[in-house]
Amino acid sequence: MFAREPAGTAMRPAYKLMPRRQRTTDPRVAMMVCCMIPQPLLYVLCGGFVGMLIGLTGVGGGSLMTPLLVLGFGQSPAVAVGTDLVFSATTKLAATAASGFSRRVDWRIVGRLALGSVPACAAVLVWLWVAHRTPVLLDAVVSRCLAVILAIAALALLLQPWLRRIGLSLTAAWLDSAQRHKVTFTVAAGALVGAGVGLTSVGAGALGVVALLALYPLRLTSDRLVATDIAHALPITALAGAGHALLGHTDLRILACLLLGSIPGILLASRLTIRLPAALIRTLIAIMLGVVAERLLFGNGLGRSA
Repeated sequence: MFAREPAGTAMRPAYKLMPRRQRTTDPRVAMMVCCMIPQPLLYVLCGGFVGMLIGLTGVGGGSLMTPLLVLGFGQSPAVAVGTDLVFSATTKLAATAASGFSRRVDWRIVGRLALGSVPACAAVLVWLWVAHRTPVLLDAVVSRCLAVILAIAALALLLQPWLRRIGLSLTAAWLDSAQRHKVTFTVAAGALVGAGVGLTSVGAGALGVVALLALYPLRLTSDRLVATDIAHALPITALAGAGHALLGHTDLRILACLLLGSIPGILLASRLTIRLPAALIRTLIAIMLGVVAERLLFGNGLGRSA
C-alpha cells in the first residue's frame, strides 16, 4: 500500500517499528507486533491514543506524538517534528472550531505572546533551512532539545497548582512592579515557546499554560486560560508546520493515518472528561513525558539512532 522511500521520509519497514533496544533483546515481541498489526493501522492507533489525551487534557497530551514517532516508529527527529506540527495544528483546529472559544480569548495577551513567539519561531526556521544540509547535526540538536523540553513540560504539568499560587503571591507582593514588567515577561515567554515549538513541536500547550498561570493568575480563569493558550498555539504551530513542510520534513501519508485516528479519539475523550480527575490525568502524562525524556537522553533513543 505504501511505497518504499529513503530513510526518514517514509513509513519504515515493519521490523523497525520497535525501538532498537527492544528489537535486539526481545525479537519475539517485535515479530508478534509486525505480524498481527498492519503498519498503517499502527499509525492510526497512535493518532487515536494521542487524540484521546488531547481531548482529555486540552494541553500536554500532544507532546507525546513526536517522541512516539521517533522511538516507536523509527522516524528521523526532523521528519517527526515536521509531521507532528501539522498534526498538532489540525487537531487543535478540529478540537476548538465548534466550541466558540474565541469569546473567551484574551486577545491582548495573545498579541503580547505572539510579539515574541512569531520572530523566535521564524528565526528557528531560518536556522533549520541553513542546517538541513547537515542532517546528522540537525537530528542531534533536535533530539537533545526535544528531551530537555519534554522534561520541562513534565515538571510544568506537575507544578501547575503551585505555579498559580506563586503567581498570586508575587502579584500581591509586588503589584506595581509586576504590572510594569508584565508585558516584557510575556513577550519573553512567547519567544521561548515559539523557539521550542519551531525546533521540537513541543511547548505550545504545556509550557504556554504554565507561563500564563505564572504571569496572569488573576486575569485568566481556567476556561479563559486554555482558550487564550490555544489561540496563541494555533498560528504558531501552523507557521512552524508550514516551514517544516517547505523543508521536506512532513510525511503526508503518515499524517493522514494519524489524523484518521486522532479526530475520533478527540471526540471520544470529550465524553470522558467529566469522569476523570484533571490532576490524575496531568500526573500520568507528566510521568510518560518524564520517561520519554529519560529514554531520549540516556537510552538507545535519538542520540544513537541519528
